[in-house]
Amino acid sequence: MTIQFNTDHNITNTEAHRAHFTNLLADELDRYSTHITHVDAHLTDENGGKEGNNDKRCVLETRIKGMPPMAVTNHANTEQQAVSGAINKLKSTLDTAIGRLKNHQN
Repeated sequence: MTIQFNTDHNITNTEAHRAHFTNLLADELDRYSTHITHVDAHLTDENGGKEGNNDKRCVLETRIKGMPPMAVTNHANTEQQAVSGAINKLKSTLDTAIGRLKNHQN
């Protein structure tokens, strides 16, 4: 499973920042690693330097063997909350998709 973590120019993107979120994604999605080939994570601050509620957005696009790409989006007040919320949505989506795939193969 390859993980690509991207940010816009409004988010600090240091190596430590990237490593933290990449490791979080790898740990949280580990049980799906036999199905997932690639995860693209996009973290943005929609208001730029201005303050605002739910202005951090995380989009996770996932490629699963034998299926079209899937994407989930989560908005939150902090980067951590945005990524964690998107991971939870993705896990729910993956459970459904992989369950359907297994039922279709039987």
